[in-house]
Amino acid sequence: MLAFEAPLRVAILEDHPPIVDGYRYRLSDPARFEIVGVASVGEDLEPLLAAHPTDVLLLDVSVPTSAENRNPYPILTVLPRLLQAHPSLVIIVITMHAESSLIRAMMRAGASGYLLKDDQDNLQRLADVVRGAARGDICLSAQAYALWKRRSTDALEPVTQRQSEVLSLCAAYPDATTYELAARLNIAPSTLRNLLSGAYLRLGVSTRAGAVAEARRRSLITPYPPPAP
Repeated sequence: MLAFEAPLRVAILEDHPPIVDGYRYRLSDPARFEIVGVASVGEDLEPLLAAHPTDVLLLDVSVPTSAENRNPYPILTVLPRLLQAHPSLVIIVITMHAESSLIRAMMRAGASGYLLKDDQDNLQRLADVVRGAARGDICLSAQAYALWKRRSTDALEPVTQRQSEVLSLCAAYPDATTYELAARLNIAPSTLRNLLSGAYLRLGVSTRAGAVAEARRRSLITPYPPPAP
């Protein structure tokens, strides 16, 4: 548990500058917070955390993977790796996506909070939310909490957590080979194929592209944002 003798070091993964500006404003007390860096694409996140010790990470689940790859960053794949590399890191999701499957997947993967971007009450008091999470609190928007606490049996879960991680990676890198995807996960290609084939059966599809599309449709991984009005 952090004692807060020094300012909490906060990193941000968010691709909309006005939202980043809002976070900076809410965390603008230098005695309590230090913004150590901002990544606007997913592939910049791990180098950012490696270069700057971080206590709390604020992230959106739908940032692009890179400047060239606009597919959503495979956050479900990366989250366990981040927490293994940075065991004390506290992760708070702040997003527009309010789908129960995604909320449960993110919380199972190790997030300490899930706030919705239209939750003005919690965002107005973001400084208190961040400090509470650093103390060990679980912070969720009321809608996210209601969706998160719904109990579901294993039989009703469409895919396993590991299958979600694999599908998240496939969505981010749709042109990668099985070998390349397996290398990113540090597993054998045969293990990856087994995970995918199991996901195909559960989702009622027969291809990787079909599995990604169906997983997105059900919000088992980061879905595409709704079209602009």
